[in-house]
Amino acid sequence: MSDEEDIVLSELNDDELVEQMFDDLYDGLKEEIEEGVNILLERGWTPYDILTKALVGGMTIVGHDFRDGILFVPEVLLAANAMKGGMTILKPLLAETGAPRVGKMVIGTVKGDIHDIGKNLVSMMMEGAGFEVVDIGINNPVENYLEALDSEQPDILGMSALLTTTMPYMKVVIDTLIEQGRREDYIVLVGGAPLNEEFGKAIGADAYCRDAAVAVETAKDFVSRKHNQLAG
Repeated sequence: MSDEEDIVLSELNDDELVEQMFDDLYDGLKEEIEEGVNILLERGWTPYDILTKALVGGMTIVGHDFRDGILFVPEVLLAANAMKGGMTILKPLLAETGAPRVGKMVIGTVKGDIHDIGKNLVSMMMEGAGFEVVDIGINNPVENYLEALDSEQPDILGMSALLTTTMPYMKVVIDTLIEQGRREDYIVLVGGAPLNEEFGKAIGADAYCRDAAVAVETAKDFVSRKHNQLAG
């Protein structure tokens, strides 16, 4: 990054800087995002405001364009990586201030399946939307999911599969939750290339998400409904 760009970022007013950060996120410019976050912190912005107004705001645009086929996976991964740079600075500060989170998700690829690009994309986009995400990785037997649900107490369980042979394992996990009387404790979202809405319904998931952008919108919708029910 040139000195000229350094000067420009620090000379922008707050609104202009946030707009510039939207552009930099969209273009996957990690160093610029880190600098923007630091400038806003120096100006007295709270970590939560930087997260929601600058980072989540920018990733929302990325998510919409991904959903609409304007952006593709490589660009979204770059944007998510830039977001991660900003989050690395904000995470410890958010923990200190006890900032509210949208919700919490445990996500992992099912047993027998070692594909993780889609899952990683969902994780990044969910973090970009203000969720706390615990990624338990690939090739997860039911025990791994149960363990993570016990220790993390999430709102959402996300399961991913890219093989037709591993898809049915999602039902094993859901059936186990039903047997243990815990199914209603979690919003269960499933995704992956060979899945469809009918499959999601058939195995008892709350929703099938065709891509990461849809996963974020679906998760937000379910969590707000859950909170409304609790408040009611």
